[in-house]
Amino acid sequence: MPQIVFIANWDWVLFNFRLPLVRALQSAGTEVFLVCPRGQYFSKMEELGFHMIEWKMSRRSLLPFKELKSVLGLRKILVKLNPDVVHNFTIKPILYGTITARSLRIRLVINNFTGLGYLFSDGAKPFLLRLLVLPIMRRLLKSPTVNALFQNNSDRNNIIERGIAVEERAAIIPGTGVDLSRFPGKANQKTGRSLKVMMASRLLTDKGVVEYFEAAQLIRESHPEIKFLLAGAPDPGNPASINPKLIEDWKTLEVLEFLGHRSDMDQLLAEVDIAVLPSYHEGVPLFLIEAAAAGLPIVASDIPGCRMVVSQNNNGLLVPIRDSKELAKAIETLLLNRSLRIQMGKKSREIALDRFSIERINQRYISYYKELGIDLILNS
Repeated sequence: MPQIVFIANWDWVLFNFRLPLVRALQSAGTEVFLVCPRGQYFSKMEELGFHMIEWKMSRRSLLPFKELKSVLGLRKILVKLNPDVVHNFTIKPILYGTITARSLRIRLVINNFTGLGYLFSDGAKPFLLRLLVLPIMRRLLKSPTVNALFQNNSDRNNIIERGIAVEERAAIIPGTGVDLSRFPGKANQKTGRSLKVMMASRLLTDKGVVEYFEAAQLIRESHPEIKFLLAGAPDPGNPASINPKLIEDWKTLEVLEFLGHRSDMDQLLAEVDIAVLPSYHEGVPLFLIEAAAAGLPIVASDIPGCRMVVSQNNNGLLVPIRDSKELAKAIETLLLNRSLRIQMGKKSREIALDRFSIERINQRYISYYKELGIDLILNS
């Protein structure tokens, strides 16, 4: 039986995005181990029967001694497991997992770029980090045993052009998929109540949370009855996390209704009229896939990851990043046109059915593993 190790820098990543894939791989005849730091989801995954192994590392640390300790700790784990495949998610696991796997001559490494994230964002700190990290990545990730996975073609081309990945070993699987049976698939058509707009993401500046707040402010000046919901929590482990004091200041203004982190997205989206995500960069955002599955019109940033789900004037409206006025204008266009909302919502559902079912995405992963030479015995 093939052994695959998933390595992540946060148990939240595995719990929220990767468990359906783990189950699919297990059903296909593979033993999967999940390696990550212990957080609030670690024990939940243990209770669900997943093979969990704690990796002691810090997402934000850059202290050389601490990082060396993380690499050595990961090496100890992989020596014990001796897997056939190491599948890494996000930048630190990509770096440390590849270093360790190559030193141990592990058969195959897959580096999953689920979005280019903070390292490739604007600003002085990310720029300095790139000067340090990219030369190491170029040296490490071109080995014949190392493969790269992306969620959209733009990210793939970016990484290839930077000399980090090799074109013939760089594939695309669009997102993590969605369980379509959980979502109603009809745009909210209720009348006689206040319309609801919702954004869901971690509370990070590069998710466009500030622009969403500003757009809500603009719209509520003339439409105070509109409700703007924000689902998600700050992420202290990410340098782009919104300052908690700013969030408290926003709450006093009562422009947004803060919902915190929610696991009942299917129920929330069933009561919403428009889904919004003004992010600066994405792989393929799960929230937009879920909104499409729920049959909602979408307003999102005009960036490659969002364009994987949203087609301009078909199932939603695309707006420039960092532009709260254009964001407000697009949201208001949909708020004032019920028939357009319903029409776009139907198109969203069609897109979700055609491209993003969890079964389709998981099958693409299994096929990808088989193409790389990992023997899987399908039960179907």
